[in-house]
Amino acid sequence: MTVSDLPALNATLNATAAVLLTTGYVLIRRGRVAQHRAVMIAAVCTSVLFLISYLTYHAQIGSKHFEGQGPIRIVYFTILLTHTILATVIVPMVLMTLSRGLKGKYDRHRAIARWTLPLWMYVSVTGVIVYLMLYRL
Repeated sequence: MTVSDLPALNATLNATAAVLLTTGYVLIRRGRVAQHRAVMIAAVCTSVLFLISYLTYHAQIGSKHFEGQGPIRIVYFTILLTHTILATVIVPMVLMTLSRGLKGKYDRHRAIARWTLPLWMYVSVTGVIVYLMLYRL
């Protein structure tokens, strides 16, 4: 694996995080707390691996410019802007949600998880979309 393979790895890690988040949600709705906890920890670990890979790629390669023209350019930059802002916001939210869950502060965990889950899912899915628009279209 080379540095040029990292964008595809990043997209795979983002997609994996989205699947884990969905699985974790289904598990908790079914009352399977221990399995929910394990899957959500796996989602955090997957996102940490993504962040390491993402920073490694951008430290060595820099940014790739979007080459699309016309209306797709507006779509791309709208997705990128919301993705970037929420990717920054989601990190402390995930840490707080995880901390409250692991400490058994379930009421407080649930209160923030209701916001964390959809935002984290959005960031994971739009990360894949940004990859596809930059490297596959």
